[in-house]
Amino acid sequence: MRYFITGTAGFIGFHLARRLLQDGHEVVGFDGMTHYYNIKLKQMRNAALAQFPGFRAVTAMLEDRKAVEDAVASAKPDVIVHLAAQAGVRYSLENPKAYLTSNLEGSWNILEIAKTVGVQHLMLASTSSIYGANPTVPFHEMDRADEPLTFYAATKKSMELMAHSYAHLHKVPTTAFRFFTVYGPWGRPDMALFKFVKNMLEDQPIEIYGEGKMSRDFTYIDDLVEAILRLSAVAPSEANRVAGENTDTLSHQAPFRVVNIGGGQPVSLLDFVETVEKALGQPAKRLMLPMQKGDVPRTFASPDLLVALTGYKPETTLREGVKAFVDWYVEARAELD
Repeated sequence: MRYFITGTAGFIGFHLARRLLQDGHEVVGFDGMTHYYNIKLKQMRNAALAQFPGFRAVTAMLEDRKAVEDAVASAKPDVIVHLAAQAGVRYSLENPKAYLTSNLEGSWNILEIAKTVGVQHLMLASTSSIYGANPTVPFHEMDRADEPLTFYAATKKSMELMAHSYAHLHKVPTTAFRFFTVYGPWGRPDMALFKFVKNMLEDQPIEIYGEGKMSRDFTYIDDLVEAILRLSAVAPSEANRVAGENTDTLSHQAPFRVVNIGGGQPVSLLDFVETVEKALGQPAKRLMLPMQKGDVPRTFASPDLLVALTGYKPETTLREGVKAFVDWYVEARAELD
């Protein structure tokens, strides 16, 4: 099949594109190569993908409508997977306009183009941040998610709403999947695991926010990719509506569905730190800090809908996933530096 994927120089997009290419599919990757974090890492990912004859990279910004149109026209995709976004909860406090242009205007461009070319399935990356400080756990897709704590989460929720309207008006089968703290090799330098490992190897303290009382539902990258691939074969329609009250988010007005991708096994931040310490074989110098503005106390996915649709849920243990990241980082750090 032919895939058009935005964000292929990013963490998740890279892994998804590589898996599809390994499976023999064709991928056109679209990425703005922004300097939100070390551009060298993005270049390394692109170079790894370029080894596959079925891959072609396009460098341009999502806000550049003509560039996106031309790239999609050349790709002739069966499936569009929109992963590119301005990421980072904390950075949205510093530069909210980047989230407005990328996550709203850029996503709108994707919706407009998907409407025009008529793909079999449009898939959009959303986030567990949408649930905010929801007191009810685990987080179910049917829960209210209209009290975002950050502008980042607000833009992602807005993208979901825009996508539902386009699915209704233009009948484009659309799935929005909500990620839960994705981690693994080739991960982003602004995320906790990358920062913890880097600082510990350099004998620097690690910053532990919320005094370690927060918890996260960690999702290993290979599990996430497997879930996306399985969902790609389940384009929303009445034919695959999951029976049971308050189970399926399939809209009654549109071929649109929201799905959590998470294993439903939250881990406390302190347990996470201990797992990193064991993987590195050394203790961390801990700097305990209060919770940062915009942080949520916990994330906790219900995987029930994902399992009902695909028969699958993330299962990689944190110990296995952290070790895989450490092994990759130790090998890659010299080139990154």
